[in-house]
Amino acid sequence: MELLTTVGPLILMFAIFYFLLIRPQQKQQKKVREMQNSLSKGDKVVTIGGMHGIVDSIDEEKVIIKAGDGSRLTFDRRAIRDVVEQKGITMEKA
Repeated sequence: MELLTTVGPLILMFAIFYFLLIRPQQKQQKKVREMQNSLSKGDKVVTIGGMHGIVDSIDEEKVIIKAGDGSRLTFDRRAIRDVVEQKGITMEKA
């Protein structure tokens, strides 16, 4: 019984950390990974640096984005933060 009173609070703390910190972070990472894997040509995107542009072509690791002045910039696929519009379909923020 004494073991349960000493180990119990530690188990409870781990469970609280898991449900309040670890699990939501894993869900967010999964959502971002799915978004980056579903990129396609013509999507309007925002990079982690804040640059807005349109996806011009996609490779396994790299994305070429056409900026407003017509220049084409190459980014890692992981540098895409958000898809603003998907081939003419405006994405709503929840």
